[in-house]
Amino acid sequence: MAGRDIPAGHVAPDGVRQSAQAPAGNGPGQGVQPTLPSVDALLRLPGMQPLLDEYGHTRTVAVIRDLLAEARSAWRGQDAGGQGTAKAGDASAGRAQPSTAGGGLPSTDEAWTARVEEILRRQLAPRLREVFNLTGTVLHTNLGRALLPDEVAQAVARAMTTPANLEFDLDSGGRGDRDDLVSGWLRELTGAEDATIVNNNAAGVLLMLNSLARGKQVVVSRGELVEIGGAFRIPDIMSRAGAKLVEVGTTNRTHPADYAGAITPRTAMLMKVHTSNYAVQGFTRSVSEVEVAHIAHEAGLPMAVDLGSGTLVDLSRWGLPREITVQETVAAGADLVSFSGDKLLGGPQAGFIVGHRDLIARLKKNPLKRALRVGKITLAAIEALLRLYMVPERLPERLTTLRLFIRPQADIRRQAERLLPGMQAALAPVWTVTVEPMFSQIGSGALPVDSLPSCGLVIRCADGKRAGRRLKALAARLRELPRPVIGRVADDAVWLDLRCLDEADEGTFAQQWQQLENTP
Repeated sequence: MAGRDIPAGHVAPDGVRQSAQAPAGNGPGQGVQPTLPSVDALLRLPGMQPLLDEYGHTRTVAVIRDLLAEARSAWRGQDAGGQGTAKAGDASAGRAQPSTAGGGLPSTDEAWTARVEEILRRQLAPRLREVFNLTGTVLHTNLGRALLPDEVAQAVARAMTTPANLEFDLDSGGRGDRDDLVSGWLRELTGAEDATIVNNNAAGVLLMLNSLARGKQVVVSRGELVEIGGAFRIPDIMSRAGAKLVEVGTTNRTHPADYAGAITPRTAMLMKVHTSNYAVQGFTRSVSEVEVAHIAHEAGLPMAVDLGSGTLVDLSRWGLPREITVQETVAAGADLVSFSGDKLLGGPQAGFIVGHRDLIARLKKNPLKRALRVGKITLAAIEALLRLYMVPERLPERLTTLRLFIRPQADIRRQAERLLPGMQAALAPVWTVTVEPMFSQIGSGALPVDSLPSCGLVIRCADGKRAGRRLKALAARLRELPRPVIGRVADDAVWLDLRCLDEADEGTFAQQWQQLENTP
């Protein structure tokens, strides 16, 4: 058997162990390149077969080639007095490089197999991962906002795995309208004449403006020119829609006369934007939806409302801060109302537009509608969600988002006390852990000045000193756990608000803390 066909550390038939390391005494500039195993020899290792079965021949070979190419590159770099890093022209350049640093080349068959397996697992690990949201923000935009109820998730699973009548009319046998799957529910729940669905509320605003006001003017109060996450601004979306923004009033005060005085022959609509992610307090004046609708209709114009978060129920019935509902906005005279699906509504990412039948028809004829429409998975989730709203009395037990909003502080405290001993054992003596009250927020721009009494675990440095860098390092270590823990660092502590920790996940959460023992 040729020497290069025997993996490093593999015992050949003659009993001579082949080494992939350079011979002793051969330093940089004078050594001979070590003999490396061939790709074929590595593939024949007994431990490689399970990897080939799971990851396939193509990717396994690619990883092996990268390892060998990097080893050659590292040796050449050392021989030339370099740092042993891969060059741009090497075979491994441009790909995720499996580093041989920090342990050198594998020295046994088992080590080669383990190295290849570790790289394959890392390369094919999912990028979208489950996390524990302990930030204190229930509808966290960066963590996916609303959690879908089980009934909704099951409907999504069915839609994903079977054909469905997305645009097929089962009665006539002809082509159908996908909006019809949910528009009936929305008409009943909102009191509007018709409805259409797009992929988020920003898309809904864009579609309304482009369909009804392209090349014309839209009147909006200066105090409602909001910016939401990701630098989405009403003036920018209006410009992209081809509409001309006409600002009226001031930041803190706008009067009915401001709207009426701004109407010209080029005015296409009056618009209200719900300031869901901030509040102006003090010497303020705003014009109600009823008043703006009256002014618009007197001038023969439509009035549209960007409601932002949007809710179909009065949240105050469960002790939450009151938020204007979609039904109330429609009843106030709004001709079109747009709102989100994955915020207060508790469903998937989507944008709902409800309103007058003729205006909805104009929106659906716009070519943009096809570009912004949703697919069967989203519609399956929406339909299942809206069915839950048909029985509002059972929403607290069936709607995950609402259940998290109204979770009692005492219940959260009991959970924190159950978890405390395990965390203390894992983090002592470097860190102290205490159960403390705190405040959650709804998030995603909804009810920005209101908070929810909560409770959680607070981690501080045991020596009582300021430990900014160490706290950030601890927070980073929490994010490296099998199921990352996302908290917040503030006031010289790591705060873990347990409002969103489901009791069913307590076991998984607690077991992970054993991996943090002796964390500096």
